[in-house]
Amino acid sequence: MADVKALAEQLVGLTVKEVQELADVLKSEYGIEPAAAAVVVAGGGDGGAAVEEKTAFNVILKSAGASKLNVVKVVKDLTGLGLKEAKELVDGAPKAIKEGVSKAEAEDLKAKLTEAGAEVEIQ
Repeated sequence: MADVKALAEQLVGLTVKEVQELADVLKSEYGIEPAAAAVVVAGGGDGGAAVEEKTAFNVILKSAGASKLNVVKVVKDLTGLGLKEAKELVDGAPKAIKEGVSKAEAEDLKAKLTEAGAEVEIQ
């Protein structure tokens, strides 16, 4: 139990950059995509640490809505995927369309997908 507590303390002390590196390692080496990879982490237990502003956002397709074909076309264009892969991504919703993008790009992607009839969330 002491090991688990020590691990928890180490995780809480990670910087945003270290959290992103951890997420990358988990994804590339273990095939695990942490849902909270972009969560901003405050440093240390001193209580005075400032929380860093979030700079990387994930665009999540929650559902294709009534215009599934239009959404598939937009996903295909935005991601560069083939038609079959774009359809599979849309069919597998909720799913990330793009991860680690700027706020402006995330808002642009959301607007295009929403215009096509999709339900989209930015995390």
